[in-house]
Amino acid sequence: PGLGKSTAVRDYGRTYYREQVALRGETTPAGDRRVPVIYIALTGNTRIRGLNAAICRFYGLPDTGNADVLAERAVDAVLTMKTSVFIIDDIHFLAGLRSDSMKMANHLKFLSNVFPVTLIYVGVGVRQRGILSEGFSPKQTLFAQFGRRTTALGLRPFQIEDDAGRHEWRTLLKTIERQLVLADRYPGMLADDLSDELYARSTGHFASLMALINRGCLRAIRSGHERLDKELMDRVNNDAAAEEARKDLASAIEAGLLTSRPSPRRPTRRSA
Repeated sequence: PGLGKSTAVRDYGRTYYREQVALRGETTPAGDRRVPVIYIALTGNTRIRGLNAAICRFYGLPDTGNADVLAERAVDAVLTMKTSVFIIDDIHFLAGLRSDSMKMANHLKFLSNVFPVTLIYVGVGVRQRGILSEGFSPKQTLFAQFGRRTTALGLRPFQIEDDAGRHEWRTLLKTIERQLVLADRYPGMLADDLSDELYARSTGHFASLMALINRGCLRAIRSGHERLDKELMDRVNNDAAAEEARKDLASAIEAGLLTSRPSPRRPTRRSA
């Protein structure tokens, strides 16, 4: 949790959406609105009817009727509006051993059979929760169709153990820095002056980093300071998990044993 999975996949979905509209037009050949991507987030009590209703609501369709009626309505919308990608977030709410979750897993397989779309699932600890094996024991995983239809991709925290990781961290801070709306913002405010501080306090977790920066910006605006610096950030509290984990990192950085600043890149030598 907190690594930026939902943020990353929504960014991908938005980019794909815009590319498809630019390539194929805002409407289909039949004159309907083109909707290349839909995004649905599961909750702890999502059932089959609830998922179908959520799909219908995304399209602005009525969400009345039983699960079968809603499924038919959703299929018609997908085909009519030329949807090609489903993003289903928080898939970890499907605990593989519960009977309701098994039914939901079967329904997701049904969606992949009926809808001509790519299904992108986002979740925490998917393998460990038995979702890919649908709750079967390791000896019975041959019976699990969900895992056979799914390619698992991982996402790690940002790390500063090597220069590649430090350059990645710096690129992230520079990207965030350009988006900040503060009157006294300046180049390097995050990437140079607060790099170590932000890494220690977020422990490389995207959600913790963004919470810290958002709260810092709010304090900077309300106080009229209009910039982020160490003095201001020291007065900003972050989430409990990040605050608890920061102690060892902060000590290592202060002792010079660890840094988030990458080594300067050597200029590429051009041949004559």
